[in-house]
Amino acid sequence: MNAQKGFTLIELMIVVAIIGILAAIAIPAYQDYTVRSQVTEGLNMAGGVKTAVNDYYTDVGDWPADIKAAVCGKNASTVCAGGTSTDYKGNYVTDIAVASGAVSVTYGNKANSNALAAKILTLIPGVDKAKNVTWVCGNAATPTGVTLATATNSTNIDAKYLPGSCKN
Repeated sequence: MNAQKGFTLIELMIVVAIIGILAAIAIPAYQDYTVRSQVTEGLNMAGGVKTAVNDYYTDVGDWPADIKAAVCGKNASTVCAGGTSTDYKGNYVTDIAVASGAVSVTYGNKANSNALAAKILTLIPGVDKAKNVTWVCGNAATPTGVTLATATNSTNIDAKYLPGSCKN
């Protein structure tokens, strides 16, 4: 009797087919995960600008018109560090702008060219009756009793890439 000393061709073909199926499932899931992590970079970078907008609102009682007012102050007559939207760049972010208090993160640079290139995530501040500032991210619903700084929401990133707090 001869003992079998290896795999048959059909066994090897089955293994290759299984690996192909697993790869077909894993690669798109990994790409979605990668895009979501790139969106997160923009949210993290916007943190400092959000603080500047909060401070401006606390000092002035109104929302800053642009990023220069938010970062440099109401009466800023000269350019200060961080006073232009292009001062905020990262691996996946091309700029962060402010308009009527709303912070808009524009994606680009090394961001996924199909999912994020030139896409925008908007963070809109609002206040309640006690003047507490609350931020509404992306397409999330406005909390009850909060008046937003602006109704303009430029978020155009697919919902599947947004963090849970930014979805409707």
